[in-house]
Amino acid sequence: MEGQTDMDRRIGVLLLLAFALPSATPPSNTTRATLDNGLRVVIVRDPLAPVVTVEENYLAGGDETPSGFPGMAHAQEHMAFRGCGGVSADQIAAIYAQLGGRNNADTQQNITQYFATIPADNLDVVLRLDAACMQHIDDSQTQWDQERGAIEQEVARDLSNPTYKFLTRVNTDLFADTPYAHDALGTKESFDKTTAEMLQKFYHEWYAPNNAILVITGNVDPAATIAKVKQFYGSIPRHATPARPAVKLQPVNVESFTMPSNLPYQLVFLAYRMPGTDSPDYAAARVLSDVLSSERANLFELTANGTALGTEFALAEEYPEASAAFAVAAIPNSADSGALIGKLKAIDADYVAKGLPAELVEASKRLEVASAEFERNSIEGLAGAWSEALASEHRNSPEEDIDAIRKVTVADVNRVAHQYLKNENAVTAVLKPSASGEAASTKGFGGAESVTVAPTKPVVLPEWAEASLKSLPVPRWDLKPADMKLPNGIRLIVQTETMSPTVIVLGEIHHEADLETPAGQEGVSDILDGLFSYGTKTLDRIALRKALDDIAGNESAGANFSLRVLKSNFARGMELLAENELNPALPQDAFQIVKQQTAQYVAGRMQSPEYKASRAMLMGLVPAGDPDLREATPKSIGNVTLDDVHSYYNSTFRPDLTTIVVVGDVTPEEARAQVEKYFGAWKASGPKPDVTLPPVKPNLPSAVHVPDPEAVQDSVALAEMIDINRFSPDYYAIQTGNHVLGGGFYATRLYHDLRQTAGLVYNVDDSLSATKTRATYAVTYGCDPANVEKARAIVIRDLTSMQKENVTPGELEQAKALLIRQIPLSESSADAVGGGLLGRAVIGLPLDEPLTAAQRYRDMTADQVRAAFAKWVRVGDFVQVVRGPMPK
Repeated sequence: MEGQTDMDRRIGVLLLLAFALPSATPPSNTTRATLDNGLRVVIVRDPLAPVVTVEENYLAGGDETPSGFPGMAHAQEHMAFRGCGGVSADQIAAIYAQLGGRNNADTQQNITQYFATIPADNLDVVLRLDAACMQHIDDSQTQWDQERGAIEQEVARDLSNPTYKFLTRVNTDLFADTPYAHDALGTKESFDKTTAEMLQKFYHEWYAPNNAILVITGNVDPAATIAKVKQFYGSIPRHATPARPAVKLQPVNVESFTMPSNLPYQLVFLAYRMPGTDSPDYAAARVLSDVLSSERANLFELTANGTALGTEFALAEEYPEASAAFAVAAIPNSADSGALIGKLKAIDADYVAKGLPAELVEASKRLEVASAEFERNSIEGLAGAWSEALASEHRNSPEEDIDAIRKVTVADVNRVAHQYLKNENAVTAVLKPSASGEAASTKGFGGAESVTVAPTKPVVLPEWAEASLKSLPVPRWDLKPADMKLPNGIRLIVQTETMSPTVIVLGEIHHEADLETPAGQEGVSDILDGLFSYGTKTLDRIALRKALDDIAGNESAGANFSLRVLKSNFARGMELLAENELNPALPQDAFQIVKQQTAQYVAGRMQSPEYKASRAMLMGLVPAGDPDLREATPKSIGNVTLDDVHSYYNSTFRPDLTTIVVVGDVTPEEARAQVEKYFGAWKASGPKPDVTLPPVKPNLPSAVHVPDPEAVQDSVALAEMIDINRFSPDYYAIQTGNHVLGGGFYATRLYHDLRQTAGLVYNVDDSLSATKTRATYAVTYGCDPANVEKARAIVIRDLTSMQKENVTPGELEQAKALLIRQIPLSESSADAVGGGLLGRAVIGLPLDEPLTAAQRYRDMTADQVRAAFAKWVRVGDFVQVVRGPMPK
């Protein structure tokens, strides 16, 4: 839930993959105001959905924490959910749960952010609650004593992540003796010494309206919203804030180091200190980063020629005075990391000496400008972009970043590369997988309580919240997709959205590799997926990437395919997508490279704790011989020939199993014309393959421990197969019960019992995953090894209570509100709209199933929930898999 740090956002960058860059939006839909108390307010109207995002940015984070207490801002962020301004922790949780459960917070180096996405009709409620926390946060010692356990579990979770440990160390090298050297997360030792009095002091020093920026995006009336902000925030007094710590950069501590890892491959890093967001060179540094990460650049060539399993260059640690950039490559555990470091340095040195390709610089700039248009397709993303620009980067708007990028020249990029991309100032690091023990059966745990417990007493909401939330909204579904079947069998779904001149295409060929792969060829589908990036029969790899760069488009092909392109380039984008999807080159030399990479990755994965844990869970859930147990191995991959890949492609890529969803500034007629033009000649031959896994019987109980030498915390998964499917009437009853148990933070039973009261966990999640023929019920959490049994006992106790006693009327109404109000929230971005339509179409649900679901939830009774849990959830039959230290 809350407590996400900036590190959470950055780790994904380092694991090889796409780096999301800040974008902009034209200021025409923007309203600004500054209250008399100094609170700056920005409202960006976006009528994409009846939804609004409220993001409060306090200009204080890890940089402003007291010496020796690096997590003070993070701890204060947690405590805002423990009660503020006369609203208790239970009331805060209940309010956000009834609003749909989309609220969170994060602490970065220079800002602390609180954000919520809610139905637009309930904007008053969140503004009142946010203003209450600006007036006063309780910060009681009793509440901190309880919250300390949860935040220390968050620390333990991140200390179990090898990339977090790498970043912690490299930051001390790049930013020694500055606030940037320590992460905003904090440490267990400092939290043990933190008191409520210290938290109160930090709050009173830094939480002030004149030290905050409130960003509101979504389907709101700007003038009316400004009036509400003045009403709720206007009386909060301003006050002076302390002087901010100075940042005096020291020379980089150049070193090379190796750290143990639990990943399935080696990660090799080359880290550089780069210009910060305050620098006039920042825009050129962003373009430089984009160029170096291009699939047409020399770094990616290491992936294309098989030297590495994957590569990336990313500008990651972005602070006002300095940033960090990483060239990173994944290689097999047996590969020579030293040789690869030499190659990384040689690539960067060559660009510094010869300059960056002008064509790639211009392509990068086009992609950045296009990304500004796509940012308008997400209400939450829009709030994030404005908050980043104003609060973190001290810009006037996100457009300033884009304007600066437009002005970047090739000479600027070369100058920045020459000044900052110096190998003599680079920190090198290798994350190397350490040996992991084999999964071993355990006796399980017998600590489950068989008696039920009385639910917590009903939460009485503040009068202003009760008035807004007392009645459930009328179920509504605002989408109006056009649904067509083309002559060759393609199902085309088009949802017109005109918020930006962009088009998003999502597609899926319904498939099931476990059923369609010939015996002994397991892994053929993975090889095929890897080959799509090597071009088409008319465009080689580089030519295809250039064609996409020319239109600032992003495309991926395969059984799951996609396209993101400006409306003006929709036709050309569809042409390139169809060319890649229907006429892949599948060249022999690339086949050998991808085959080797796939075998190397699989060999490493099979030795990783994460794989062993997931495999142990699967083997416990399904019977021997089940198709789901088929897996690729180095041996089976070695058996695959290029003819096998062609055969698999020809038998599984069929138009009559394909669904294409188009969302954006395009009419159904325009979309159909382009799809028929480029995909219309695609024909299927032979009978349709079987792509539906057979049902399975419920599993027997088992318990497995998977050693993970790099984990500080145990990751615990409890799961079982239950005898329903996605179309079973009781699916909705179990989902309702799940939202009594979880999904609403402290307002739900598992979070209340495991985190708020006991402080045993940071996260606990319950889920029901259902397909046409199968369903898995699961509860997952992370905790100290000594608390695995205690936490499991509480989980079993709460599940047993669901089976034996009806949930209270208050809990039932809250779960209904959480589920129903989530429906419009799930349509707050074009990507979410497209993903929802595609998912429902592929599984066979009506496109307007959210409307049906809302009505079922409204009509749900406590008796139905109890009966469904009693009938289907078997509390004694969980498969338990613990990854990490041996539970005590």
